[in-house]
Amino acid sequence: MKIDHIALQVGNPREAANWYCSNYGAKLLYVDDTWSFVQFENVKLAFVIKKQHPAHIAFESKDIEDGKLHRDGSISVYKKDPWGTFLNL
Repeated sequence: MKIDHIALQVGNPREAANWYCSNYGAKLLYVDDTWSFVQFENVKLAFVIKKQHPAHIAFESKDIEDGKLHRDGSISVYKKDPWGTFLNL
């Protein structure tokens, strides 16, 4: 299984994306006032607001049952690991 992205909760997704692009050379994939997405060589980071998404680790998976369609066109389901971390499969 491959990690697709890691999502961090931030107060301002646009500002967070711009900061990572300016300071660490990330490529901006998407940005609006509620979430943003940046690409590094090996992983993507999503910056989300608390009322819409939990902080999570997203894995690429072809075996999704009862998944939810997201606005980026992906289908996924949230689960928790034994320590309470959200996983997006």
